[in-house]
Amino acid sequence: MTTREEKSIQLSETTTSEILQAHELDTLIIRPSQGWVALRLGDLWKYRELLYFLIWRDIKVRYKQTVLGAMWAILQPFMTMVVFSIFFGQLARVPSDGFPYPIFAYTALLPWQLFSHALTESGNSLVANQHLITKVYFPRLVIPLSAVLAGLVDFGIAFVVLLAMMSYYGIVPTIAIITLPFFLLLALATALAVGLWLSALNVQYRDVRYTLPFLAQFWMFATPIAYPSSLVPEPWRVWYGLNPMAGVVEGFRWALLGQSGSGSPLVIVSSLVVALLLVGGLIYFRRMEKNFADVV
Repeated sequence: MTTREEKSIQLSETTTSEILQAHELDTLIIRPSQGWVALRLGDLWKYRELLYFLIWRDIKVRYKQTVLGAMWAILQPFMTMVVFSIFFGQLARVPSDGFPYPIFAYTALLPWQLFSHALTESGNSLVANQHLITKVYFPRLVIPLSAVLAGLVDFGIAFVVLLAMMSYYGIVPTIAIITLPFFLLLALATALAVGLWLSALNVQYRDVRYTLPFLAQFWMFATPIAYPSSLVPEPWRVWYGLNPMAGVVEGFRWALLGQSGSGSPLVIVSSLVVALLLVGGLIYFRRMEKNFADVV
């Protein structure tokens, strides 16, 4: 072997070794979790671009090849408000705490529509994206989170209609409107908390998806949307706050309409319940995450 050939082999070996070392630095080893599982919420920031594209994909799929497009975001809460106004406001004479019943109902339907859509989509999100889960690694929490956040577009469109209705009825928001982002965040956290539990369960037990419409319907009538929470007896008002959406709806009415009857104890109890559900949902989701690719 000549000296030139020896130098060439040495150079080739050095280059290969350097390449292998460079690749070892970027290698991610995935192992099954043992015992208590770290939440690793920081991974969401690393995969923020994936989260953005999943949200954008869900929005495009929702209105792709539709005649009315984004008008569905207005028609759903608006038509429900019309039905409630006729049957509950005019026929049943349900009190509305001194506000026009259409405004009273629509203000509650806005956060409920956001929650209901997010609950259904996040509950089915893992099964619907099984082709991604079984092929590539990424934090699985991105999938239900994107399903929840995609509903904000519909909320924003429907919120413009609420502002127009408030202007028509001559209702001017008070300074309490600055608290509206908190109650919006509380609605999203409620949907994400319940969605984490249901999506993880849905991977293993597929009949969970059949319970989602029933759960949403039952939950709506257990929430003060068509009626005020003032109808609930005072001793039971705090216990009523165990329904987290009760605090969200009352908070929205207080922030937008300045409703005086919304007690802070109900909102405080609802916030605590959401915090417990969210922490428990994150822990349960992370513990079940290692089996998603095998079961889904």
